[in-house]
Amino acid sequence: MILENARRDLLVAKALGAPVAVIHGVSTYFIGTGISPERMHELNVEMFCRLLPYAEKYDIKVATETFGDAEKGTVCDFFGSCREFIPNFDRIAEESGRGQYLTACMDVGHTNMAKRFHGNPPVGEFIRRLGNRLGVLHLHDNDGIDDKHGIPKTGTVDWKDVLTALDEVGYTGPYNLELNLATFGAPLMADTMSFGVKVMRQILNEHYGEETGR
Repeated sequence: MILENARRDLLVAKALGAPVAVIHGVSTYFIGTGISPERMHELNVEMFCRLLPYAEKYDIKVATETFGDAEKGTVCDFFGSCREFIPNFDRIAEESGRGQYLTACMDVGHTNMAKRFHGNPPVGEFIRRLGNRLGVLHLHDNDGIDDKHGIPKTGTVDWKDVLTALDEVGYTGPYNLELNLATFGAPLMADTMSFGVKVMRQILNEHYGEETGR
């Protein structure tokens, strides 16, 4: 079922003309925490290795997303740990033989929550360790505890370091906001979206010292 849902997502992305489809891995959020890390690794490696032939067929990249915590914040979910994400990402690329169709999605909010587990680094350092594996961003903010999907600068994410790290790894892709537009109620969803975009543009302008179209 998980594989079929992911394949459907690829088809939707292809139909929309998107070059990348961001796919969640198998998560303890859905299957519970009573599973060994080794088994979690195998499930994810198997799923992505089986999915990448479809990515090649549809000529679209698959992005694995960095996770945060699960089970109400009691554990760091698979792909939340930097020490798990990178070697398993590389394993998928090698075993599938289709590494050119695999990329990573840095979910800033998720990684900001995961930094309190297992010595995980702050978001900027995680980006540096990803290096050229990074292809997509999910940008939002939180307090490091709850997955609020808040507007940038409303939480504890160090946005200056995030942008510096993106420059260091040579990131040139889109800056994609992933906000909870219902934070202030349905009547203000459009205003929340507009303000979120304004804040992100201001962060970029402050960093680059000029108006930017990103």
